[in-house]
Amino acid sequence: MAELEATLFPIVSKINTYLSNYILVFLLIGVGLWYSIRTRFVQVRCFGEGMKKTFGNLSLRGGRQEQGMSSFQALATAIAAQVGTGNIVGASGAILTGGPGAIFWMWIIAFFGMATIYAEATLAIKTRRADEDGSYHGGPVYYITTAFKGGFGKFLAGFFAVAIILALGFMGCMVQSNSIGSTFNTAFGVPNWIVGVVLVLICGVIFLGGVQRLASVTEKVVPIMAAIFLLGGLVVLIARAQYIPATFGMIFKYAFQPQAIIGGGFGYAIKTAISQGAKRGLFSNEAGMGSTPHAHALANVTNPHDQGVVAMIGVFMDTFVVLTLNALVVISTLYTADGPLAECGAAAASTTLGKANLAQTAFGVVFGETAGAMFVAVCLFFFAFSTILSWNLFGKINVIYLFGKKSAKIYAVLGLVFIFLGTLMSNDLVWELTDMFNNLMVIPNALALFALTGMVVSSTHMAGKK
Repeated sequence: MAELEATLFPIVSKINTYLSNYILVFLLIGVGLWYSIRTRFVQVRCFGEGMKKTFGNLSLRGGRQEQGMSSFQALATAIAAQVGTGNIVGASGAILTGGPGAIFWMWIIAFFGMATIYAEATLAIKTRRADEDGSYHGGPVYYITTAFKGGFGKFLAGFFAVAIILALGFMGCMVQSNSIGSTFNTAFGVPNWIVGVVLVLICGVIFLGGVQRLASVTEKVVPIMAAIFLLGGLVVLIARAQYIPATFGMIFKYAFQPQAIIGGGFGYAIKTAISQGAKRGLFSNEAGMGSTPHAHALANVTNPHDQGVVAMIGVFMDTFVVLTLNALVVISTLYTADGPLAECGAAAASTTLGKANLAQTAFGVVFGETAGAMFVAVCLFFFAFSTILSWNLFGKINVIYLFGKKSAKIYAVLGLVFIFLGTLMSNDLVWELTDMFNNLMVIPNALALFALTGMVVSSTHMAGKK
């Protein structure tokens, strides 16, 4: 295992360097900027509408739907995918590698990403299919084949389906279980393999229950887990209130002067900060990646615009609330004047702390080392656990698209195997593999989004006339 990891890591890392530094940045910002302009900044105009539709009739008991999910259950399933290790481990890794300024670029990616995910959710509703039993299924493979007819469309859809199965269904779930295992081992001394067994047992029960059981779990877990984490984060920020201005100052300063903390020349430093923001931003809010449309396609709504504005709130909550809170905690406790990483170069910092325990150390500054580690471990468990559930569903939809319904059981078993293996592998390789397949997913999804601009814009204009 160790030899395989040593061989694969530099290869995968090199591929990701080209994908994230060049292709990914331009595609994510390009699609988001394009849809922001074409929809007249729907993320600003319709933000209030999205908040009202999301929280106006909020309930943790959406009930069993005849088919699909309620609009909030679909959003909760999407947020379950979005709010995971990317918010804690991913954001921490971005700060560790790209400096505090990487958070600024995450904000930029997320702002434009709100327009992107509006388009994704709208298209997911417009192109979804209904089975004989009335249940819905949809996602990028369906709007890719709508955008591109014939063999080319089938190729792009197949490429996307394979990439998402590997990225989320297998490798992504490994990232989540890896982070759970690592933090639980640090906080409670529980062996990683035991964590893996417990995860497999719990996930197996939910997988067997299908969409309805998953929807019932996510609509309860997501709001509660977010509230607990936000409460803990606010306690830390109140305790570190005097450092909050300096924290925001560092985010903006090192966004444009990253060499001061990363080291190296300006060109290298700014590229690192932006690429970390883009790469970790994508992994966190998933706008443009093509994952969350699978959840939104299941929503019981008749107007695609309605689910589009709800989907935007998912990106907002993920990046501007949960991820930002974690980033503020990390920077205000570790990077400010009395912090252990104050004015510390990225290389030196990475030898001191890792991605997984950076947040634990940060919360430990206020809560105490043991309590901080335990708090993050428990929060990360629920974040990553809910993400595993959603990502498994997204992968399953694409497995069925490629191989038919009978393949779902085989996929479920393989998914559980990867969840277990994730707790045993090294953190770095798992992250690199997931990043690679995530990046590859963006390409066919972005092409389809550009091609179907007219379909999205028509929904926006029709909604504006009401």
